Amino acid sequence: MKQRKVPLRKCVACQEMMPKRELIRVVKTPEDDILIDLKGKKSGRGAYLCGKVSCFKLAKKSKALDRALKHAVSADIYDQLEQDFIRVEDEFLSSKEEDSEDES
Repeated sequence: MKQRKVPLRKCVACQEMMPKRELIRVVKTPEDDILIDLKGKKSGRGAYLCGKVSCFKLAKKSKALDRALKHAVSADIYDQLEQDFIRVEDEFLSSKEEDSEDES
């Protein structure tokens, strides 16, 4: 059986290449809303972050999301994203564990 190609993406904070399913996507929609896209299906420009809060804080400090999304991200949007990121982190980690169990 032929092995499937695993799409890789780079975390905008730590610059580490990882499989796309192991990263959290932050998307700027055509309506200029910036939000977290766990499914990876929303239309718009996306940037990927590791599932760690430390990576999010590094991205906030270095303004990595501003560069990746090609759009100025205000401090209040960063604060809202940080709250969302912390809230979805557990959900993301549990779904990642389920995926790894399914592949076994």
